[in-house]
Amino acid sequence: MSYELEEETKSPARILVIEDDFNMRRVIRIALEVQGYHVSLASTAMDGLKQAELTKPNIIVLDLGLPDCDGMELLPELLSNSSVPVIVLSGRSLPTDKIAALDAGSDDYMIKPFDTGELLARVRARLRRPIPETVESVITFGEVCVDFPRRIVTRQGEKVNLTPTEFRLLRVFLNTPDKMLSKRKLMNEVWGPGHADSAHYLRTYIVRLRNKLEKKPVEPQHILTETGMGYRFVF
Repeated sequence: MSYELEEETKSPARILVIEDDFNMRRVIRIALEVQGYHVSLASTAMDGLKQAELTKPNIIVLDLGLPDCDGMELLPELLSNSSVPVIVLSGRSLPTDKIAALDAGSDDYMIKPFDTGELLARVRARLRRPIPETVESVITFGEVCVDFPRRIVTRQGEKVNLTPTEFRLLRVFLNTPDKMLSKRKLMNEVWGPGHADSAHYLRTYIVRLRNKLEKKPVEPQHILTETGMGYRFVF
């Protein structure tokens, strides 16, 4: 079984900023363009979807408080046919808001007001991280079939609904079979460096994947725990 990684993002990277506040858009655009990035702007959800289709961005910076649609509703549409990393910028500071955004598939979450230097650092971290894609169109293990091009997962012929985050975690496992992956490594790959110490996220998603994909979740045959170290996927 063979795999390959996407080619490294070439400069200038394309970044789409979906933000309804004019001054905020201007600040973000200037900060990104000074670093040499190609920046596209959108002030509404509808325009954001159009720009995402036209520009094929390497990263999307998304505000949740958009005039025509809540950003949480926009996230699944942005990710429906793409694995582009999404960094959420929001004035919503409750932990439940952050968890909901990560659950919906965002890669990062920053609370306004924010430091532009930190935003640039998180953008660089995303651009350094390759997105693994399998060469084979379909991967099977146990009772599960994963169709990567169509992003469809089935078990015993029945469709399994995975969240974008669950799908990314499964993809990391399938890209590194039989290899012990530390908790920090998995957190970095799926959520990014800013969440490397939030291991409770990982435990929750491991349980979810096992419940959805393993024949006996309490006695997993594929997503194995390496006690005190991390996890290992085996076919």
